[in-house]
Amino acid sequence: MTPPFVPPSDLRSPQVRVAKIRPVGIVTYPGVEILDFTGPMEVFAFANVGLQRSGVCNDLAYPMEVLAAQPGPITTSCGLQIIANKAYSDIQDGIDTLLIAGSPDVSCLLCDPGLKNWVLDIALRVNRLASVCTGAFLLAESGLLDGRRATSHWDFCARLARDYPLVTVEPDRIFVRDGYISTSGGITSGIDMALSMVEEDWGTELALLVARYLVVFLKRPGGQSQFSAYLTSEAHRPELKDLQAWIMMHLTEDLRVEKLAERMCMSSRNFARLFLSETGMTPAKFVEMARIDAARHYLGSTKLPIETVAEKSGFVDPEKMRRAFIRQLKVNPQNYRDRFGSADQYSFKAA
Repeated sequence: MTPPFVPPSDLRSPQVRVAKIRPVGIVTYPGVEILDFTGPMEVFAFANVGLQRSGVCNDLAYPMEVLAAQPGPITTSCGLQIIANKAYSDIQDGIDTLLIAGSPDVSCLLCDPGLKNWVLDIALRVNRLASVCTGAFLLAESGLLDGRRATSHWDFCARLARDYPLVTVEPDRIFVRDGYISTSGGITSGIDMALSMVEEDWGTELALLVARYLVVFLKRPGGQSQFSAYLTSEAHRPELKDLQAWIMMHLTEDLRVEKLAERMCMSSRNFARLFLSETGMTPAKFVEMARIDAARHYLGSTKLPIETVAEKSGFVDPEKMRRAFIRQLKVNPQNYRDRFGSADQYSFKAA
């Protein structure tokens, strides 16, 4: 059970309770990906529980409506059924945050012109409009992403960019917020996006406690990649997989190409060629990205000095780590920590 919230007295006023009520609408349809739908719902549901237990809200802070072409059962992509309680066409206003869930089959999203027209119309009357996974395709089809930055499931980003050239697609992001529109990456990233909304509305402490209850990270921010260097460049050959795993466990050792080739009993040239063909990146870049991943962990979850982070992640020299961060992440280590690091203290108050 989550620990009780102890909010400051300024959150207990009737004015705050009314002002912070944010109705959520979640659009579903046959073939919807069930985690796109249930992930954000659980975030808002646990936020409701926490706020009620703390005495901040007697009513639901996030009342939710499940919307579809018509009320009734909806069969998801995995075969389970969910119940839509309202037809989206019956909703003309009263929604603060509208979420568009995605599907493994993008055609499920685009086959209903009525849904596209409704989304385009109601987009003018919501405070936040967001998509989960391939739900971005519906927003793009409606023209709502034209001139905006957006993301989607990593496997669909190339198609999103090709089909909608007016959208600036950022394929490795967890979620992207551009104005009042947010788009999130693959499936579980909808949880990250919903947590960021709760944090925006009520502050870090509530979002953190919801994240703990769901056993997920609070700070897997939109600026971080959907994948680690290891996952995005995993080799097919068992011996190279083993080498990659060894590298990840020995980041402070000498990981020059010559040393890695020697470990594989190969010439440097043949090893480098094989590694590149198997993983899509050079051995040097893999090592650099693995060290960056380790450094991001230390920067985001510890208070270790920058010099110590550089040493523990294998860079040794803080300046080398700084150049690698700027080259790969477009931000230096200190700025990364300032943006993504854990807060020292949490203040549960309205944002």
